[in-house]
Order: sequence, then C-alpha cells, then structure tokens
Amino acid sequence: MDEESMIGRGREAIEMIVDPGSLQENVIGDFKIDAESGPGAVVGTVMLKGEPATVIANDAEEFNPRFPVVFAGVIGLEEGYKMALAVYYTIETDQKKPLAQKRPIILIVDTPGNGPGKIEEIMGMNKSTGAYQLALAEARKAGHPIVAIVIGRAISGAFLCHGLQADHILSLSKEFGTMIHVMPLTSISRITKLDIEVLEELSTQNPVFAAGVNFFYKLGGVNEVVETVEGMREAMQRHVQEVRQTKVAGQQQKLGPWGRGELGAERGGRKTRAMVIAKMQAQFDTVAEKYLDA
Repeated sequence: MDEESMIGRGREAIEMIVDPGSLQENVIGDFKIDAESGPGAVVGTVMLKGEPATVIANDAEEFNPRFPVVFAGVIGLEEGYKMALAVYYTIETDQKKPLAQKRPIILIVDTPGNGPGKIEEIMGMNKSTGAYQLALAEARKAGHPIVAIVIGRAISGAFLCHGLQADHILSLSKEFGTMIHVMPLTSISRITKLDIEVLEELSTQNPVFAAGVNFFYKLGGVNEVVETVEGMREAMQRHVQEVRQTKVAGQQQKLGPWGRGELGAERGGRKTRAMVIAKMQAQFDTVAEKYLDA
C-alpha cells in the first residue's frame, strides 16, 4: 500500500470532497435530526461547488453506548434509521423543485458491515437498514443525483444499503487499502461447500468471486477509480453533474443498479448477464398471464 489509507477517516473525508467548512451537521433544509441518535453516522447539509447537498458518511471514531456492537464504522440500528431520515428529509425539502434543481446526495463509504447483535436483531436491525436502502431508491427515482465514493471499506450488507443504491459509485484505488466485497471467501466456502483453495483460485480469474476495487470496476459496480485523494472533489462534482444531466435527459436506465449491470457487460465482467435476463423473461412470460389475470 503506497498511499496513506483513508480507512476510519470518514468525517475528515467530508472536508476533502465538499466545499471546505460547509458542513451543517444534523440539519437538512428546515429539518433537524437528533444529534444523540446513531453516533456512527454523520449526516447533514454541505455545499458542493456552491450548491446545497446532503452528505451521509460513516464515523469510525464514534461508539454507540446503547448498542456495543456499533463501532469502527459499523452501521447499527440507530445509524440506519438516522441515514434514512436524512434522505427522506432531503426528498421533502426539494419536493417542489424541478428535476435540474434537486440537491445531490453524497455517500462517503467506509464500513466493515452491519451491527447484528442479539438486541439489534430483536429490535429490527434489518428493518433499519432496509428503510435506508428504500429511502435511497426513492430519492434516486425522485430525481436526486446520488453519488457514492468508497474511501475505505465497503463490506457486505452495509455496502448494500450505504452505497449500492447510488446512481454512480466511485472508489479510491487499491493503493489506499480500499476494500470492496460482498462476502469473504471463508463465508462463501461455508455456504457453497467448496474448498477455500478452489475459491482462491477462482478469485484470480472471476470477478464474481474476487474482492477488490479493480474486480468491482470490471463488474460495473464502480463507475470510476479515483487515483488520488486530491482528485476526490473534482470527481464528485463531475459525476453529480453527469448523473443530473442523464436524469434530465430521461435516461435513468443508464444509472443505478441497472446501469451498473449494463456497464459490467460492456467491460466484460458480466458475460452471461444478457442470457440470464432472457431466460428469466421467458420463464416469466410463461406464467405471467395466469397470475396477472388472477
């Protein structure tokens, strides 16, 4: 690792990506968010090239005393609801604005996963992270440009809710120690019953089994790899404008999860995508009439 790692520096990264000194923490429009809730999440209003935006980031330096499993950037039950609330307040604030004026939502990603302790599971951990994921999907469809940037760790279900619903995803290069993967090979081994040695060999050839920025780039999961910390602000500004222009042009299908699927096919990382979609469509067509008329 040649570059200085950004892992655990989510709050610091905000100043590197948005207009310096512009963060109004726990404030979205006329709405205020409880500062004591979800300390592992930083939310608020910032300025990006002079225009207001919502920022949501992990704070790895904070510890949630009510939920001991939430530390080092983990997204816990409170954090999930806090992040979702910031998104819904953003939608409400700009509800009457035209598409070209919807404020961007900036996601700064550095999380090792969710915090599924016993208490969290009982109280509804999955409802919390699901609410955040749904909020981002609704904001994306409402016209807000959503751009995520991975500065450290983007792991498992936490990345699913905090990142993968974005229109575009950026990432610092692997030289910064950036980690992106859905599931460790040890976990894949337990589920598939394949030896870890077999999976390690597959991971050198197939991006589906591999972790890392470059493999996700090939899959279309990362739109652009940012090579320097100094380049993060320019890349964020550029992608926000690109996403906004694409939405104004009515080409939303080029963005978000579907757009990344197409991008992965173009880059050669999703070779069977078209075949799988065609088979699923054919199977749906054979039963659709029966169920749609019911």
